[in-house]
Amino acid sequence: MNQDKKTLKNPFFFIASLGGIGLIRFAPGTFGSIFSWFLFIYLSHYLNMIFLTSLMFLLGIWVCENISKDLEEKDDKSIVVDELIGMWIALMPTIYFADTQAERTTIAILALVLFRFFDIVKPYPINLLDQKFKNGFGIVIDDVAAGIITLVILIPVSVLLF
Repeated sequence: MNQDKKTLKNPFFFIASLGGIGLIRFAPGTFGSIFSWFLFIYLSHYLNMIFLTSLMFLLGIWVCENISKDLEEKDDKSIVVDELIGMWIALMPTIYFADTQAERTTIAILALVLFRFFDIVKPYPINLLDQKFKNGFGIVIDDVAAGIITLVILIPVSVLLF
């Protein structure tokens, strides 16, 4: 990537790297997911997270499209805004399927573990999406798929457990 663009002074890179979290050398996706986890927990007390997640999905595609233009590897490890979007999707059951703090904590921890598993392993159909789209949409959509798969697993688990 052009080093002039890979700076926190570049607003696209600042957003794409979640304020520099993507620059962490070891497991930037995991650190981005953990940051997103805490941010979701905080913001969900004050904002409509379905609306905010939808907005971040659109913003994320636009930001990733703009920042990836100069990248050799389109889904550069420093881009972690896609983890935020996928993680927020995975965390939706904490709002709608948990009644107590203990239930929300259990679902939130399961969401983090399952999302990271699907995002790292990329089973079908996530791997297909990851390979098919090599643009801003493609950077985001595999994490969205990992979040949706996690969500689909956590809803019945939440209903059965609680």
